[in-house]
Amino acid sequence: MTTWKERISDALDQEGLVSSLGRSTIAIVTGLLLIIGIVGFIWDHEPSLFSVTETTTQKTQALGVRQVTGTTTVATMMRLSETLLDKRGGYLSNDLMPPGAWMDNVPNWEFGVLVQVRDMARTLRNNLSRSQSQSTEDVDLVAAENQFYFDSESWILPDTEGEYRRGIVALEAYLKRLGDEDQQSAQFYARADNLRIWLAEVETRLGSLSQRLSASIGKRQLDTSLAGEAAARQSTPTRADNIVKTPWHERDDVFYEARGTTWALIHLLRAIEIDFRDVLENKNALISLQQVIRELEPTQETLWSPIILNGSGLGMLANHSLVMGSHISRANAAIIDLRRLLSEG
Repeated sequence: MTTWKERISDALDQEGLVSSLGRSTIAIVTGLLLIIGIVGFIWDHEPSLFSVTETTTQKTQALGVRQVTGTTTVATMMRLSETLLDKRGGYLSNDLMPPGAWMDNVPNWEFGVLVQVRDMARTLRNNLSRSQSQSTEDVDLVAAENQFYFDSESWILPDTEGEYRRGIVALEAYLKRLGDEDQQSAQFYARADNLRIWLAEVETRLGSLSQRLSASIGKRQLDTSLAGEAAARQSTPTRADNIVKTPWHERDDVFYEARGTTWALIHLLRAIEIDFRDVLENKNALISLQQVIRELEPTQETLWSPIILNGSGLGMLANHSLVMGSHISRANAAIIDLRRLLSEG
């Protein structure tokens, strides 16, 4: 028969075992969280700017083709897309497991880059590769555009990375035909009207980003949707005076989307400077394009703050969104001037 001393001893042993298991579990969870945190810190990285001329040389030499009008733009698009997938940590927007699933800065940066790749893919398909509206679309560019417009957050069946890599393969096929004298079906028409079409897309994107960034502290905005045309109408009436403010939990999302957008644009504009150089010089607009690039370059400066600060416009603390919005607004104004120059004879 068990004595009371033995019962107390057994209870203490069981309590010690439970306590030991609890401490082990806590240690394991703490260790996993620490590892995840370290990996997340390593992955929270924005790629640096690269040389579009060196990228073009590498791509054309690998394919064994000449550098012709358009190769710099296409090679740059390929490099932008490859960076999305192959940068530190890989593509994070569709991750379901930590640390990728817990991160939002880099995924928003990825989306900013992706939007610019999509816009250029559409312009390549519809304008830059066609001599007129009735001409046939390039089959590789049709495939590339369709692939890059695939869902950016699909994890499997099919996975986003696989679809985007097929888009890169389609761009590579177009680039290879573009530099082959015997493949005259692939063309890139560096004309002022084509460039104006793409710049109009860029202007729209930057205008939206500028508004969202400047709304970080809230602002009163008048409705100018129907201004300038007396007969204009809209579907439903809206208030004449609105308070526009970006929700607090979306401020850093908009900021990093802007960082990704401007990172991609700097490279595409540098490529355009090479492929459209004759057109730009003829319109006396080369310096205007270079000014757009100059206005965008400060958006890639190192961010020293661990968080996106949202101080008031003239307050004690900085407001990173307003600073980013200022650079983007100035670049957008320069693009408007550039489009005007390109439209003139």
